[in-house]
Amino acid sequence: MSDTLSGKTIVLGVTGSIAAYKAADLVSRLKKRGHEVHVVMTRDAQEFITPLTLQVLSRQPVTGSLYDEKESWHPGHIELADKADLFVVAPATANVIARFSHGLADDTLGAIYLATRAPALIAPAMNGKMWEHPATQANVAALKGRGVHFIGPEEGLLACGYEGIGRLWPIEGIEEAIETLLSRPT
Repeated sequence: MSDTLSGKTIVLGVTGSIAAYKAADLVSRLKKRGHEVHVVMTRDAQEFITPLTLQVLSRQPVTGSLYDEKESWHPGHIELADKADLFVVAPATANVIARFSHGLADDTLGAIYLATRAPALIAPAMNGKMWEHPATQANVAALKGRGVHFIGPEEGLLACGYEGIGRLWPIEGIEEAIETLLSRPT
């Protein structure tokens, strides 16, 4: 894979899935490609992986709340939304997909999603029954209809003990999808 795309800015949302720990590998891979990565974590994601881990790997402060923005008069979530070349959520829970679908901005991740004009890539990870639920599928269809890109989920053994669809797509595949989206003309 080529490093010719280095220098792009990626806002990476991490949500409350057991797969949140895989975000560390994704951040590391994106940094090795020369990208600037800004991590935004939901409160639930912080139960699975610490912000410090992602801060060290990204070499950027991790945003976890709208109230983290006390350093400047300029709202940090708007600044991140404006500078993003790509908005990625990996892993994305059914809750976050529903909130995006309905335009809710009650946390930093939702506010950035609504404010950015960058392309969006969502990598779902959840229980298979949640993924297949008609409400989730309707939310995914609505987001796809608005131009949001999805990768996964894949089938396999899930953290809940079930076998089926719902696993986070392999990190290598998410990385490739990111590079593909970044290589498209704007």
